[in-house]
Amino acid sequence: MNPNWLNELAPARAPPPPGWWPPAPGWWVLAALAVALAGGALWLWRTPRRRLRRAALRELRRIGSTDADLRHSARAIENLLRRYAMAVFGRERVARLAGEAWLAFLGTEGGAPLAGESGRHLLSTAFGGEAYDERPSWLAGADTFVRCAGRETRAKRTGKRSGTSGARRGPQGGQP
Repeated sequence: MNPNWLNELAPARAPPPPGWWPPAPGWWVLAALAVALAGGALWLWRTPRRRLRRAALRELRRIGSTDADLRHSARAIENLLRRYAMAVFGRERVARLAGEAWLAFLGTEGGAPLAGESGRHLLSTAFGGEAYDERPSWLAGADTFVRCAGRETRAKRTGKRSGTSGARRGPQGGQP
C-alpha cells in the first residue's frame, strides 16, 4: 500500500443545493389557504351593505370633525340618518316618516339614543326650531344607528332571534 493513498482518492464533491421549484406540498397548501383567505376578505370588503356602512361612518366622522355651526351639523346628521335609513330599509318604509314617527323608527331600528329627548332636540335644531347644542350625543346616537341598523330586521328575516330559545311565536309576536 502506498503511504500517500489519501492523495489518490477522488476530490470531495458536495451534492448540488436543492432548488426552490417545485415547492414542497406544505407550501402548496399554505398558498391555497392564503388565496382563499384573501378572496374571503375581498368578498367581505366588497359586500354592498358593509360598503354603505363604512361610507356612512366615514361621513359621520367628517361631520364630527368639522367646526360647522350647530344648525348645519344637525342638518347634516339628520340628512345622513335619513339617506342611510332609506338605503338600508327602502324608500317606501322610511320616506314618509317625520317627527315622532321618525324618532320611534330610529329607536326600534338601533338608534335608541336618538329616540328620546336628544332626537327631538336634533330635529328642532336641524329644522329651525330652538337650538340645542348636543352634538356629541347626536353623533353617538347616529353612530349607534349606522352600526346597528337592520340587524334586528335581518335576524327576523333569517329566523334567528337573539335572547330567545328559538320557539315559534304567534301572529301578534306573543307566545303561541
